[in-house]
Amino acid sequence: MNVYLLSLLVFSPLLGIVMVAIMPKKEERTIKQFGFFGTLPPLILSLFLFSQYYSGVALSSFDTKINWIRFGNLAMYDPKLFTVNFELGLDGLSLIFILLTTIVSSLAAMASIYIKQGWKGYYLLFLILEIGMLGVFTAENLILFFIFFEMTLIPTFFLIGKWGFLEKEKASYSFLIYNGIGSAVLLVAILILFARTGTTNIEALSQMMTMGGVSLFAPISDSMKYGLCLAFIIAFAIKLPVFPFHSWMVRVHAEAPPSIVMIHAGVLLKIGAYGIIRFGMGIFPEQYKSLAFIVVLFGVLSLLYGAFLALLQTDFKLVLAYSSVSHMGIVMMGLGALNESGIQGAIFQVISHGLIAALLFFLVGVLYERTGTTMLTKLGGLTKSMPIFSGLLLAGGMASLGLPGMSGFISEFMVFLGLFKSQPLFAAIGALGLVLTAVYMLRAVLMITFGKSNSFVEKEKHDLKGLEFVPTVVLLGLIISVGVYPNLLGGPLQETIDAMMLALGGR
Repeated sequence: MNVYLLSLLVFSPLLGIVMVAIMPKKEERTIKQFGFFGTLPPLILSLFLFSQYYSGVALSSFDTKINWIRFGNLAMYDPKLFTVNFELGLDGLSLIFILLTTIVSSLAAMASIYIKQGWKGYYLLFLILEIGMLGVFTAENLILFFIFFEMTLIPTFFLIGKWGFLEKEKASYSFLIYNGIGSAVLLVAILILFARTGTTNIEALSQMMTMGGVSLFAPISDSMKYGLCLAFIIAFAIKLPVFPFHSWMVRVHAEAPPSIVMIHAGVLLKIGAYGIIRFGMGIFPEQYKSLAFIVVLFGVLSLLYGAFLALLQTDFKLVLAYSSVSHMGIVMMGLGALNESGIQGAIFQVISHGLIAALLFFLVGVLYERTGTTMLTKLGGLTKSMPIFSGLLLAGGMASLGLPGMSGFISEFMVFLGLFKSQPLFAAIGALGLVLTAVYMLRAVLMITFGKSNSFVEKEKHDLKGLEFVPTVVLLGLIISVGVYPNLLGGPLQETIDAMMLALGGR
């Protein structure tokens, strides 16, 4: 049964898709319920896998491998040459990302109560998107990864373009163009590797590029390795994104419906970090070490650039959008530190930002639903009419700026600890971004909650109610849990980080 569990996890949203598809469009209430319940099977299965890890079960026991595609007939040389198998696998890193995906997806489905029309099409695309995300984090070969990666793009394009705000079409096409360019770069790199090595299996490629554990079909020169490593970094830097590849993401954060931004900021952007770790660092560790300076440089630029522009915004959605650019810069800084503290901090930052961004954009949805605006100049004094909302918004802001006891603090602390060890000058410069983060986040949150009351919102006085408490309480609970007990994530990640450090020559 174990060998089928990952396949069941990845494709379990199909049950929700079938239930939603057979319902008449007029049955809105039932479609909403089926759409939400369609996200529960993968959530339950991911929690089961997490519990299995902590009970001592080896994650490799859940690996799946099925013969799938063969190109040509080279069995006389090696039966594995130019074959692509359906391979799903699990380690500590992918387990954490799967948990993040299923939790945020279920809460985003619940937050979709604010979608006003087209429920059937919305949830069909939503659940297809979840299948793609789960497949990305479990795929064990590059072709399968690319298929699932592309599977996330089309549903997201339509979810933004149909259910977004005023400039939704512009945001959706910007998303598609930028991510399409990243996909093209990624596909070229994958095809070159496949043509030269005869395999797309991630573990086999890692052995070929480092230890020479498998004979190469056609040797790859050092210069080609550098080019391929750089291609992976660029492709996933666009997805993350970092400066100067960020403009599409700002539009998406501003124009997509808040429930989709919860998934986009909470999970989809993290595919960029996952790809750099799994493919750039994992397959080409020697070349990645040489390019680490560039990774840190772009990280520092993104941190400062995003923080400075967030400080200038008057729309709360844009504050959070540029905040994401800034926080993804911290991820790049940690990945360029090339030591255990930095890499572990970068992964923590990815998970932490996913939870915090999901919380803040859910609250953005509540705010827009109550007031019809997210402009800071039109909001103010919400502590009087919406005290619970204001308290949760303040808690989310504190988490984002790295308050001790919350996940943001431990992740940023480890990143800067690692970077001060390896590149202290960049760390010192980047620390200025943390100061700006506190300034722009406190400015925005305090303007909304304790700012001067505005007649524009005086009519709206009802606070959080009903189901709105569930996403906020769950996300805030997880943010505090990771901040108080970091080993909740550190345990599953340790074996993966040890393997990375060994490949990088760090231990």
